[in-house]
Amino acid sequence: MIDTVLFDFDGTIMDTNEVIIQSWQETFRTLKGREEDRDVLLKTFGEPLEYTMRNFFPDVPLEKGLEIYRGYQRDNFLSDIHLFPGVRELLDELTQRQIKMGLVTSRLRHTTQQALDKFDMNRYFGYVVTADDVTRHKPDPQSINIILEKIGSRPEQSIMVGDTIFDILCARNAGCTSVLVSWSMSLAEKLQNGFAPEETPDRIIDDPRQILQML
Repeated sequence: MIDTVLFDFDGTIMDTNEVIIQSWQETFRTLKGREEDRDVLLKTFGEPLEYTMRNFFPDVPLEKGLEIYRGYQRDNFLSDIHLFPGVRELLDELTQRQIKMGLVTSRLRHTTQQALDKFDMNRYFGYVVTADDVTRHKPDPQSINIILEKIGSRPEQSIMVGDTIFDILCARNAGCTSVLVSWSMSLAEKLQNGFAPEETPDRIIDDPRQILQML
């Protein structure tokens, strides 16, 4: 019986897609004098920022690239994000049913907390694990293991909801049920053409409230 639902943040409950893309475009404009193809950027969604930055700009000091990227987000983050439709209604219903919830994200704690404050989400997420809290990022299960221990939940009774391959594999590696949201931008091609067996989620949902059918 499922008693715990864990959520990814970016692209799952919060639409941060455009601010992430534009943060990368600002970094490319500044360091390379051009913009990058959006599909190339979308394929990096879910990766740790430092990892992607090193791949895109191997000859640029990491801190220089990070400052450009994060500088754009500092100026635009809160004005360019919003909740996906149906998310708040789902969280309200899960709260009423006394389902335990947690947030597992590769985003830094500072901006994660900014968004939670702006959209009055702290009442849903008493347990949050961010990139600042782990030494091994998704798809390693460390983040899920940490939050399940804090919540006092078992992986076989938990769902992990996300929008990237990293979320699917993180859930599998932790022993949780993996749920992929169909509004994922990074996996649009796989959603249309199919997943490799080792990447296939346990469930794909088109509406956040479909989670309730799994409880």
